[in-house]
Amino acid sequence: MNNFSITPIKYDYSGLVSQKEKEPFAKQTGLLDADLKWLAPRLEEARKEVLADVAIFEQGGAIPEEKKPLDAGFLSLPERFLNQDRQLLDKVITAANSLAKEVDRVIVLGIGGSYMGARALFEACCRPYHNELLRKARGGRPRIYFEGNNVDNDAVQGLLDLVEGDDDWAIVVISKSGETLETAVAFRVFLEALRKSCKGDKKKLAQRIIPITGEDNPITGQKSRLRDLANALGCSTIFPVPDGVGGRFSVLSAVGLLPAAIMGLDVEELLEGAATMNHVFRTTEPLTNPPLAYTGISHLMESRRGATIRVLSTWGKRLEAVGLWYDQLLSESLGKNGQGATPITVVNTRDLHSRGQQHQDGRRDKLVTNLVVEKPFRELVAIEKSKEFNQDELNELAGKTLPDILQAAIDGTKQAYAKDYRRTATITLPYLDEASLGQLFQMLMIATVVEGRMIGINPYGQPAVQYYKENMNAILRGRIRTMLNVAVFENLKGAAKLIEQSSIVESVNINVENISVMLRENVIDYSELATLLIKAGYKLKLLKEDRTDCDSA
Repeated sequence: MNNFSITPIKYDYSGLVSQKEKEPFAKQTGLLDADLKWLAPRLEEARKEVLADVAIFEQGGAIPEEKKPLDAGFLSLPERFLNQDRQLLDKVITAANSLAKEVDRVIVLGIGGSYMGARALFEACCRPYHNELLRKARGGRPRIYFEGNNVDNDAVQGLLDLVEGDDDWAIVVISKSGETLETAVAFRVFLEALRKSCKGDKKKLAQRIIPITGEDNPITGQKSRLRDLANALGCSTIFPVPDGVGGRFSVLSAVGLLPAAIMGLDVEELLEGAATMNHVFRTTEPLTNPPLAYTGISHLMESRRGATIRVLSTWGKRLEAVGLWYDQLLSESLGKNGQGATPITVVNTRDLHSRGQQHQDGRRDKLVTNLVVEKPFRELVAIEKSKEFNQDELNELAGKTLPDILQAAIDGTKQAYAKDYRRTATITLPYLDEASLGQLFQMLMIATVVEGRMIGINPYGQPAVQYYKENMNAILRGRIRTMLNVAVFENLKGAAKLIEQSSIVESVNINVENISVMLRENVIDYSELATLLIKAGYKLKLLKEDRTDCDSA
């Protein structure tokens, strides 16, 4: 289903093309016609590969080893929700409206892709200072807060101060596995506060919690801890994180749709915008196709002009969280095997007074893409003429509006950069609304996946993120796992020394070479290794605080 009445967003890269300029330096800093001719067929091939990936995923075909994981389910989410999964979308909207009527505050718990899309929608599409407005001015919608995305003691206490003692608040908790520590800990803390607010009313408590989590898989035995907890609490409304959709690609699933619907946003328009972008991606020529053109131009500027830093220059405060959402999308998808551009979000005109100096006069390693909105939603604020106070000499600007000033800043900055051959591209949103955001989200997600295929990087999965999680849990739950993890990357001899120094074991005398090879080749895992050591006669003298992690070590 596609709604072609939606005003399309635009991607303009003409400022990066220097085919008419003769100066060698100009050609070295921009792209040539020859670059674009080289690019077009490669974008076409990448599009075919991405669509083939979607077909493999949807048909349940065998996934080639080099493509695992293949989380290609995000691309068809808009059409699925608007058509065959319409009943699920209706349930999301009904649950959101019901909760919004019952409470005045909703705390959304999640980290990374489990909250960044919802936060981007909140800041972009809700009224500025939403939480400060009276309920009527909020459209009868609750205040929205985001937690579980950090482990900041004072921030958590501050939010607890707001809700403790009241019974007019609820929790939306989002975690595919339920194992992400930051979100799990936050849920434990706020669940207890909500339990006290409900004064032991278990039914009321269960109604005030909506989990969004993964489905249990009877074939693989994979289970969601959050789903188990939600069932134990008696939660009647639980929404799924779809299989084959990674967290950073999940904004157009219940992960983003439920919070958006609670805010009162039009989630159908959001999906219609994304579906429109899907149609454009599938049917238009590469260099006039926003996802493909953005992919190719960004890749060429990186590979041929050294622009390894991608600056998303947002013009307006309400787009900053959109930029932060994209920062995660690009970083986790392409930052692998020593590759991947570095994303940076700036907010202008604010950051013209900080990073602007570097962008204008620093290293030539940046591609600046402006993100602008054509038309503001509210009535225009204008400079009024003053009869008494013109010490600021603004009377000559009387009648100019804030959008006039912003446009002058955009044009002036582009001119300043262009004069020094610091080239920019521009993404233009017709309005800052759900349809435009749906297009933008889908455009950037598609572009990221296409670029991954172009450069030979699997854009799905984020294996390096697991390292800090494993180490953090090991530090908190006991140190044996940490020491054995060191063994894999260094050597077991060094691990043995660390274990001895930490007094976790009484004695260690390990055949370093044999066990190291077994670990590296996955012949044995950590728990089996611990069992092997014990059977071999090594005395593991665990400290009391380490005892709980012995089985998982």
